[in-house]
Amino acid sequence: MAEVARISKVPEGSAAALVAHKLRAAIGVALEGKPDVVERAIIAVLARGHLLLEDLPGVGKTTLARALAGALGLRFARVQCTSDLLPSDVLGINVYDALERRFEFRPGPVFTNVLLADEINRASPKTQSALLEAMSERQVTIDGVTRRLEEPFLVIATQNPDDASGTFPLPDNQLDRFLLRTRIGYPSPEVERQLLLARKEDSAEDVEAAVTVDELLRAQDEVERVVIRPAVLDYAQALITASREPGTLAIGVSTRGAKAFVRAACARALVQGRNYLLPDDVSEVALPVLAHRVRVVGYGSGVSAYAADDGRNDAEVAIRDIVRRTAVPL
Repeated sequence: MAEVARISKVPEGSAAALVAHKLRAAIGVALEGKPDVVERAIIAVLARGHLLLEDLPGVGKTTLARALAGALGLRFARVQCTSDLLPSDVLGINVYDALERRFEFRPGPVFTNVLLADEINRASPKTQSALLEAMSERQVTIDGVTRRLEEPFLVIATQNPDDASGTFPLPDNQLDRFLLRTRIGYPSPEVERQLLLARKEDSAEDVEAAVTVDELLRAQDEVERVVIRPAVLDYAQALITASREPGTLAIGVSTRGAKAFVRAACARALVQGRNYLLPDDVSEVALPVLAHRVRVVGYGSGVSAYAADDGRNDAEVAIRDIVRRTAVPL
């Protein structure tokens, strides 16, 4: 991402700004009263990242995932994750054709544009890991043959809290593949009342395609051209460095996580109508991009350097503390 001295507003007709506007309107048909959550989903799409939705059952995780897929108008596939789901159920399998006397590859649901892995942490660790190559390299290798996935490719995964019955916590390397993790939360009383009056079971069915593939790809390309001033890049790097300091966190943000952090901040700038990065863009995406990539001191032993705060886990509290302590450039 080149640095230039002149900073300008995103011109009218900017592909990213237009795509963000259209997606907001389309997704809002299915998910009302959650503008921050919708914005984070759009940021993930523009930044070519994957999205992890984590919350209690029944608050709209799958609705948001299906609404986003519908608004994008891309090929869509869904996998309902269970403990007996196999890697081949996701990736595909070679089947022997007795008549032709050869093996024929039958692609799995991963060969799509938007893959919804519903309740991903109910799948076994082996099946969870089957998605690593697809999410990181946009390809799948089966029996020594590598097959490229079609662009754009997006994984939207939902998961219940780790202490829910029958779940397998996602390993660190799996979590690191998700650009953003976010919660949805309960709707406001006013929005929930509207939902009760509507009596419609599946509002995601009403979402229509809002953008074309060409529009989306152009918008994603704009993320690479967002202007980053040295002072703002220093600020982002200071947050990353702070996560690695001894005594703060047991595991800090990886280099892959740092690159994802800056990319998400650039996407957020475009969503806000700018082609240049501000410190606010960096701080606003810090929690959803970084918290699932770190581990607090004493994680898993019952001893923590941070106490849970207003329903957030310890890692989120730690990231908020780092943002609070880090000087913001003028």
